[in-house]
Parts: sequence; C-alpha cells; structure tokens
Amino acid sequence: MADTPSFPALAGKRTLGSLRQLLPFLRPYRARIALALLFLLLAAGSTLSFPLALRWLIDGGLLHPAAGGKGAALGIHFAGLFGLAVLLGLFSAARYYMVSWLGERVTADLRSRVYAHVLGQSPQFFESTQTGEVLSRLTTDTTLVQTVVGSSLSMGLRNAVVFLGGMVMLVATSPRLMLTVVAVILLVVLPAVAIGRRVRRLSRASQDRVADSSAIAAEVLNAVPTVQSYTREADEARRFRDAAEAAFATAVRRSRMRALLTAFVIVALFGALIYGLYLGTVAVVEGRMSAGTLGQTVLYIGLVAGSAATLAEVFGDLLRAAGATERLMELLAERSPVTDPLQPQPLAPAPGGSAVQFAHVRFTYPSRPEQPALDDFSLRMEPGETVALVGPSGAGKTTVLQLLLRFYDAQHGAVSVDGVRTDHASLAELRGRIGLVPQDAVIFSASAMDNVRYGRPEATDHEVIEAARAAQADGFIRELPQGYHTYLGERGVRLSGGQRQRISIARAILKNAPLLLLDEATSALDAQSERAVQAALEQAMQGRTTLVIAHRLATVQRADRIVVMDRGRIIDMGTHAELMARGGLYANLASLQFMQ
Repeated sequence: MADTPSFPALAGKRTLGSLRQLLPFLRPYRARIALALLFLLLAAGSTLSFPLALRWLIDGGLLHPAAGGKGAALGIHFAGLFGLAVLLGLFSAARYYMVSWLGERVTADLRSRVYAHVLGQSPQFFESTQTGEVLSRLTTDTTLVQTVVGSSLSMGLRNAVVFLGGMVMLVATSPRLMLTVVAVILLVVLPAVAIGRRVRRLSRASQDRVADSSAIAAEVLNAVPTVQSYTREADEARRFRDAAEAAFATAVRRSRMRALLTAFVIVALFGALIYGLYLGTVAVVEGRMSAGTLGQTVLYIGLVAGSAATLAEVFGDLLRAAGATERLMELLAERSPVTDPLQPQPLAPAPGGSAVQFAHVRFTYPSRPEQPALDDFSLRMEPGETVALVGPSGAGKTTVLQLLLRFYDAQHGAVSVDGVRTDHASLAELRGRIGLVPQDAVIFSASAMDNVRYGRPEATDHEVIEAARAAQADGFIRELPQGYHTYLGERGVRLSGGQRQRISIARAILKNAPLLLLDEATSALDAQSERAVQAALEQAMQGRTTLVIAHRLATVQRADRIVVMDRGRIIDMGTHAELMARGGLYANLASLQFMQ
C-alpha cells in the first residue's frame, strides 16, 4: 500500500491564516463580494435598528404618545417595525444569494484548478500519493471550503457586525454598566482561542482519516475482480471498517472539543450579558433608566448573545475549512519535476518518421534511487525504422518508453527526438508526435466512437471508423447494441481484453503520429486476433518510426533491429537471424518460446 505524502511545503501552518490562501480565488469576483458585503451590512443594520424601534414604541407610543392619540402613534410605530422587517428580509435574501453564488463559483474554480494541477504532475507524484487521497481533497475538502465561503463566512461576518454594533449600542446606552460587561467578555477570548487551536488540529486529523478510508475504497473498488477471486471481501471490508472507525474516533474527539468550545463561549457570554441585564433592571427600578431604554437593552443583549453563540459555531466551521484549505493548497504547492522549458526548441517536421537517440542515459526511479533502471543506455533510431526491445522483466524496456514520453527526466545523458533533447522541447509538442499503445489498454466511460477519437479529438466519424477498421475493431464495434455510439462502461467492463486492446490500437492509428510506441500491444489478443492486428500494425508502421516492446518474440521477428536488454543495459543487437546465429540471451528466450 502506498504511503500518503507528507507534503512538507506547508508543514507547520496550522492557523486560520490558511484561509488567506483562498484570496486568489476570490479576487476575480471583487464586485460581487462588494455587493455581498453591502447587503450584509444593510441586513445587520436593519437588525440593529429593531431595539431602537422598540424603545421608541415603548417610550413614545405607549408611555408618552403624541398628540394624535395612542392608537395612531402605535400604528405608526408598528408600521415602522414592519418596514424594518421587510428591509431585513430583502437584504438577507440578497446577501444569501450573493454569498451562495460566490461559494459555488469559488468551489468550482478551486476544484478545477486542483484537478488540472494534479493532471500535470509526473508519475513520480503518483508513486507516493494514493488516488483516493486526491479524490478526498477534491470532494470533501472543497465542500468544506464551499460551506465557509458560501455560508459560514457570511454568517460570521454578519453576526460579528451585529455583535460589535450591539456592544457599541449597549455601551452608548449605559457606558458604566456595559464597560463592566465588556471587560468580562474579554476574559473569555483567551481560553476560547486555546480550545480553538485544539479543535483546529483535530479537524485536520479528522479530514486526514476520512481521506485514508477514501483511498482504501478507491483502491479496492478498482480491483474488485482480484479481491473476489482471492475471496478477500471480508478482509477488505474489515480494513475499510477499521479506517472508518479511526475517522469516527477522531471526529468524535473533534466534536467533543468543539462542543466544549461552544458551551464555554455561550455560557461565559450569556453570564456576562445577564449580569449586565441585572444591572440595567436595577437602574430602571431606581429611576436611572427608562423602560424603553431597558427594552432596548434587553433586545441588544439578546442580539449580542445570539451573535456570540453563532460566532462560536462559525469559528468551528472556519477551523475545519482552514484544515481543508491547507490540504488543497498542499496539492497546489506540489511542483512536477518535469516542466516545459522557458524557451522550448521547436521540433522539425518528420514526414517519414522521427529520429530518436539515447546518449549514455542513466536513470533511476525516485522511489528506487539505488537501483538503476537504465545504465549507460545508448541507442539511435533512424526515421521510419522499426526497433524492438526484448529482454526479461525488469530489464528497463518500459523505462525507455517513459523517458521518450518524458514522464521522467534522465539523471545523466540525453534523450533526443528529431535532434532536440526532450527536456528542451515543449511537452505538448513532444507528446503530440508520439502515439502510444500501452500494455494495459485504457478505456474511458464514453462511447466507442469517443474512445477511438481520444487519439485525435477533431477527427471525423469516417476517420474514426477507418482507424477502427485498420485495428480490426470495426467488426465487434458494429455488433454492439448501439454500434459506435455504445457506452463501454467504466474502464471498458463491457469489452473483452482483446477488444479493449484493439480500441487502444485504433486510437493510436487515428493519431497518426510520426513516432509509434507499442508496449506489449498484442499481449491481450488470442492467436487469430493477434495475426489480424499485427497485420494492421505493420500497415500503421509504414512511414513512421516504431519502437516495440514484446515478450512474445514471434511479434518482433520482422523488426529492422532487435535490441536485447538486461538490467538496464544493451547486451546485444541485430536482426532475428543474426541474434539466433550468435546465441546468447535472445536465442535462449526464443528457444524457450518457440519450443512451447
């Protein structure tokens, strides 16, 4: 099982300051943010106006009505209250729409940016990162960010405005009384911050444990036939259950600390405000405060207390979102060692096939630095030439293809295509002139037509069909329920292994690249299909350079040259007849296969 990455780039940043990293995603929508803030302030202002309206109702409409009579005065005051309610409803609805739009928009942008960034990583990244971990960050973590940007942050700002505004009004109403309350409230802050840090760490740990279970699920669901064939369903279910239980236990600890934080803040603030209410009531009894002022004070105390309770809840959401933001920014901070050069050299046209050269290449995989995959490997391929790589497993054959595609860069030596080093060329241009048929055919969840067209998206239907016909795939595709428009299922589960391979070959033929790489391209075919596809491939090889990897030596006998590899080195080279005449590793491999 792969270990999850440590992501050292952002280690140690464990504060709400992590949310500042969302600013680049918010800046394009400054106008909408300004509108949202305006509506937020208007809604908060409407809320803060209610206690004043109540005071005027009590003092002016009930106790001291105007000359027009108590009924008329009450009607005016209640109409004013209704008007405030209408304004509050309109401003709140506008605020809710604006912040919800922002949450959805920023989340979509963030999710797309992270996904595109991950797609640009080299295979080295995926050697140490589980797919389920990435999917967890793309789904769970972005959902947490959406909750904050689209709801919690707005709620927090609104309640912060109401809280501060209410405190200002309370101090303005009775300065001596409320300054005592404010001093008590300030004493609440330090313990709340200390508890909040603990919640912050547990929030991050909880999200990591959820990602672990997601990684297990993604890995096992992609290998269900193997799991079932070895009757390991119960073991895998138990492994997932253990991961889920670990996530649950961490979430319980986080929830316990968050509940403690919420209870502490609410009790402390309510205690302080009730004490202030007690002092205000005493002032009314002693004649130092009017009844309307007391009513106003009661409402402001209620608003401040309610805002404080909401802020405690929002603070917990912000802590979780800060952890999610960290995890997403860690992905964005990852830098692929394989990148485009600042000034890429253009590749010359290759109408007759590409020229390829390996010059004293030494390469080791990052996960196995002590074991060279290629060691002083030198090979030159002329345009239009077909070269086959043979040798035992682990000889370095597939590594040659990966260096040509520049999935990795060699530590020593140079790899060149058409006279340009691969690390000096544009990745898109380099890979654009290479067609690949991998050993494990990849079929996407799309129609047969779209799967073949993946090799050249702008190809016409006729060109797709011609490519499928050349790969001996046209016949079985037409027999599918909807022909070329049949959905092939996830990873092509509706097709046999040989059918998947022929669609992969059709995809490469359609691309019509000057350099064709065949990695065990006929390994999944039966003898009859192999002969048919081999003929199609030989036709596709015309006019282009082809590099073939094959364990089944019968498929490479017609190659212009056969390169025999062992432990990352070339140990022999020649035609089939020359190699058989010399004996050695190739002759031994051939005799073992042809005697069967």
